Amino acid sequence: MSRAPMDGSRQRRLLVYGLIWAVCILGIAAALHAGRNLTPPLRMAGAPAAHHAVPAPQARAGFNAIPWSVLLRNPGGSLVRLLLQVAVILSATRAVGSIFRKLGLPVVVGEITAGILLGPSLLGWLWPRGFNFIFSGASLDVLRLLSQVGVAVFMFAVGMELEVGELGPRARFAFLVSQTGILVPFFLGVVSALALYPAYASPGTDFTAFALFMGIAMSITAFPVLVRILEERGMAKTPVGAAAITCAAVGDASAWAILALVVAFAKAEGVAVMLINLGLLGSFVVVMLVPVRRFVARRLGANEPAGGAPGPGSLAVVALLTAGSALVTESLGIHALFGAFLAGAIMPRREAFRRCLIPRLERFTGTLLLPLFFAFSGLRTHVGLLNDAEGALVCLAIVVVATAGKLGSSMLGARLGGMTWSDAFSFGALMNTRGLMELIALNIGYDLGVLPPPIFAMLVLMALTTTFLTGPLLDLGERIKSSFARGGSAGAPTLPR
Repeated sequence: MSRAPMDGSRQRRLLVYGLIWAVCILGIAAALHAGRNLTPPLRMAGAPAAHHAVPAPQARAGFNAIPWSVLLRNPGGSLVRLLLQVAVILSATRAVGSIFRKLGLPVVVGEITAGILLGPSLLGWLWPRGFNFIFSGASLDVLRLLSQVGVAVFMFAVGMELEVGELGPRARFAFLVSQTGILVPFFLGVVSALALYPAYASPGTDFTAFALFMGIAMSITAFPVLVRILEERGMAKTPVGAAAITCAAVGDASAWAILALVVAFAKAEGVAVMLINLGLLGSFVVVMLVPVRRFVARRLGANEPAGGAPGPGSLAVVALLTAGSALVTESLGIHALFGAFLAGAIMPRREAFRRCLIPRLERFTGTLLLPLFFAFSGLRTHVGLLNDAEGALVCLAIVVVATAGKLGSSMLGARLGGMTWSDAFSFGALMNTRGLMELIALNIGYDLGVLPPPIFAMLVLMALTTTFLTGPLLDLGERIKSSFARGGSAGAPTLPR
């Protein structure tokens, strides 16, 4: 631990944080005001006519004559097709994930990549008949619902893992740095929307909703993926790793609150409806955090055996609470995922309870349900829409802006908080990890019709790239730190207060 800075130094740092926040907030407001006069294109070049339809290649003549397709015409055909989809998806994600693990890359990036390879970008291009047989448009509704259930269970586990209320002396550092790392890229995302909206937005899309989703896409951090990367590299207990976990937890909570507001705005049919929904949501959150939380603590404690692990009664309470909370938030026009996340956040913090429940949930969702979500996201990602130089350059620009905004602002915030420049760079590289949380936000935007297929594909590629870069950037940070150490100018790594 480093000594606490002098009062004057602390005040100057707080002033710098405040100036950064003020510039970003004013810039966001100015960009949203300027975007009101912009109009989206009447028809996007290369975009499918139906926004929610998966862009699939046309099957060749004679496909319906394949003998085994008869299986899917009987009353149980939908189940047969679903089982076939699950088998193909699990096989692909396991295979590609194993290859990425052997290469020293995050497994989650390999699983997301497998989903893209199963979509129209590769499988549909190489084997259109097989693609249309396995992933026919009518059968994807069941796959989508199953993947959403998996994400909801995963978000419940994420809520259980958050320890925002136990930050102790790091609370101020975590809040200042995490909010700086959200506001700056959010501002850059909204500004980017000014350039993207006239050419790439879906016809009839409101600019404010489009810009806010671009801001969310630029600013989010994948807390669970970040933790796993730190554990794989043995950095979870280091000062930089501990600071990154703390700030990612606070940032995740903030980002999901912002996303809830954005979703409420995008789905509302007027300001009055949005305010009513947000008021009801706020009341529901208060009820969950106070009386329901106390009831759950007493109820689960009564049902736990002597060892502290949850019994059947406790598991039933957890399942009912998660389903009910998700149902309420979905009914309020927010999203079921927010309810599942909130249900996890109010779970008891008893170590035996968490140690028993979290690993089982993560193993179940990580092995079976999340690969379905990755694949479904890949089916929506049509890299072929970026088939010209302009599309490729726009995608590259999005990756550069997202990386510079998230990594740069997090690095600056950590440096202001007292880290050395080399540690601050590693910290920024960790906060630039997006992965699964980004895909969840992007799919929400896609379902709402705010993010059209070309922009969705660009942002998915951005999420993959930034998560993929985490390892190489951390290696670069270590080399920078070693070079400073050899030069005798590096300070000891510190965990700011």
